[in-house]
Amino acid sequence: MSRLPTLSLLLLLLQCPLSSLSNSQGDALYAFSRRLSDPNNVLEGWDPTLVDPCTWFHVTCDSNHNVFRLDLGNHNFTGTLGPELGQLPYLQYLELYGNKFSGKIPQELGNLINLIGMDLSNNQLEGSIPNSFGKLKSLKFLWLNNNELTGSIPREITLLKNLVVFFENNKFSGPEGKGLVP
Repeated sequence: MSRLPTLSLLLLLLQCPLSSLSNSQGDALYAFSRRLSDPNNVLEGWDPTLVDPCTWFHVTCDSNHNVFRLDLGNHNFTGTLGPELGQLPYLQYLELYGNKFSGKIPQELGNLINLIGMDLSNNQLEGSIPNSFGKLKSLKFLWLNNNELTGSIPREITLLKNLVVFFENNKFSGPEGKGLVP
């Protein structure tokens, strides 16, 4: 009879959701994927029960299993960009170009302090460029062209050294050009 409590405890542990064992980066990526319509089933292999998202297609990790690249360009996704993308602290490259993303660019993308390149071009994004992008001191390339963005270019972005911004074919107020090199 002494085996019964041990067996019961084991069965209880096996029924616990795997989210308690999960990786916060995987949780963030999976939450982002739930916002999307994926007509080509590109994200079909994104399994939330796997602790490590480094095995998922279009996700690249470093040797410490930190997500440093997300490449989801040209896959015909629709949906919105969510704040959960800002929970990828090691991300260096965010490639979301050539889809049909709509809505506003989340302020939380300004939390990606290791970001070197972000390509949000050729979508249907609207609203203004978040001022929080001024925190992206490592950012070298920012592609925002061919969206529906409005407002003015935040001064914080113009102060970033070594940044090249592509933002033509939007609806900005004020001067607009093919690129900006501060």
